[in-house]
Amino acid sequence: MVDLKANPFFLNDEDINWVEETLNQMSVDEKAGQLFCLHGDSDDLDELKRILNTCHPGAMMYRPSAAEKIYNIHSFQQEESRIPMLLAANLEAGGDGIGNEGTFFGRQIQVAASDNTEQAYRLGVIAGKEGSAVGCNWAFAPVVDIDMNFSNPITNVRTFGSDKERVKRMALAYMKGCQENGVAVSVKHFPGDGVDDRDQHLLASVNTLSVEEWDRTFGDVYQAMIDNGAKTIMAGHIMQPAYTKYFSPDIKDEDIMPGSLSPELLGGLLRGKLKFNGMIVTDATSMVGFGAMGHREDLIPGAIAAGCDMILFTKNMEEDLDSMKKGIAKGTITAERLDEAVTRILAAKASLGLHRRQKEGTLMKPKEELQILKCAEHVDWALQLADESITLVKNTEQIIPVNPKEMKRAMVIVLGDAVSASGKPAVGSLFIDELKKAGFDVERFDEHTHGGLFYNGPVSELRKKYDIVFYFANIKTASNQTTVRINWKPPMGLDAPWFVKEIPTVFISIANPYHLQDVPMVSTYINAYTANEFNPKVLVEKLTGKSEFKGKSPNDAFCGYWDAAF
Repeated sequence: MVDLKANPFFLNDEDINWVEETLNQMSVDEKAGQLFCLHGDSDDLDELKRILNTCHPGAMMYRPSAAEKIYNIHSFQQEESRIPMLLAANLEAGGDGIGNEGTFFGRQIQVAASDNTEQAYRLGVIAGKEGSAVGCNWAFAPVVDIDMNFSNPITNVRTFGSDKERVKRMALAYMKGCQENGVAVSVKHFPGDGVDDRDQHLLASVNTLSVEEWDRTFGDVYQAMIDNGAKTIMAGHIMQPAYTKYFSPDIKDEDIMPGSLSPELLGGLLRGKLKFNGMIVTDATSMVGFGAMGHREDLIPGAIAAGCDMILFTKNMEEDLDSMKKGIAKGTITAERLDEAVTRILAAKASLGLHRRQKEGTLMKPKEELQILKCAEHVDWALQLADESITLVKNTEQIIPVNPKEMKRAMVIVLGDAVSASGKPAVGSLFIDELKKAGFDVERFDEHTHGGLFYNGPVSELRKKYDIVFYFANIKTASNQTTVRINWKPPMGLDAPWFVKEIPTVFISIANPYHLQDVPMVSTYINAYTANEFNPKVLVEKLTGKSEFKGKSPNDAFCGYWDAAF
């Protein structure tokens, strides 16, 4: 029995009546559909209507696109659905997670580098206000993974760092800002990523902490989020052997399942020990870390039977829906478990007031509210975050501040900086523009133009041509990418900083706080954390001494290497 009056639902009698009446009026097929959060792939309204009528999904998530386009799709979905839908987005870094015009405020690691919980609250407010303006009511955030392993290719900038106390403070502030603005959070990725150095998108990774270590770290963070009203939690494709064996001492190693499929972790730990009463959603079931654990026709109902309430994404909607219905029919999912899962889904919706807003015709805000995306206030907040967070990790030769009158001739070597898969722009040119505005004469490294000089040209010629070299590294983490390291150009790493004793050299990382492991020889290293449009301007102000560096590393930027500190 789900306590609908308790945390995190806090429903009144009228709300509870809606949940119970809605549940009682649903067919088994409709209940099966509610168990799915589909991936929004189409903007064709006829196709979308077919999907809604075929599956009756409880939720859907679209990737970022033009805000008005997403708004129109969300409006159509709510109009066509008898039961109001949860409409989700990855709002980890701001409103850009759903609308292209939204504010790319900053990665969670940048927020943590400010060491100011007000910045985390602002991130939550922006996510809530801009997300709800386009119709979202569910944020797949915050990430409460603890970045214990700097080699993990996917946690990295998505986390609030490696200190669990800072992670907890920041995550609580984000949740407050987001849920105050009508958007439920989904705390992720239970039982905790960042220990392993592998990507749970590509395999079922392992949280290897002991029970006691987990309790002190991830457990403490999750308990705080639960106690303070987290409405939903996302179960990752991450194994936790110690706690699995704590609840099932006789289980064989080969039978241990990731969080998304583990009765021990979902029922014993999350529901039992941590007393979570809210809704549990799997991470994307299209990921290898889920699909490789068994036959998909068994895994889909198996995740619900294990204790999840909702399935995130499908491989093939018709096939997965059929697998769910078969799992219900043959008892893999009991009638009681099915009703419990659907009750929690409906309760999450009721806790957001979606049933009342549906009656009032206010599930969608007026389209005029799209103006809040990247509004002046949110831009100002992003600039303030940049000021408080950009971190001078080391400056052992006191190169900074740089006077453009004394070091006018600058070479800029841009690493990475491609337009991302999600459409995030390259920002190296913005940095170069800001350097020029500050008074530098800038050349941008080009392999064909400068390769010969940097490979085997006279060192005296380099010293004669350039007063300073700036590295600008925009090498982003991304799923399906198993490592995030710097790759240099052949032969012999001609664009690597071999010349640090010849020419003053400054290395700036704008998308990954762990590059110092590959450039320990540079004496001046800066982390700016987020490749957005706001950081380059503030960064150059700090380089030239117009603004002091205020950021505090939320992680070990030296990656444990003793030589990186020199």
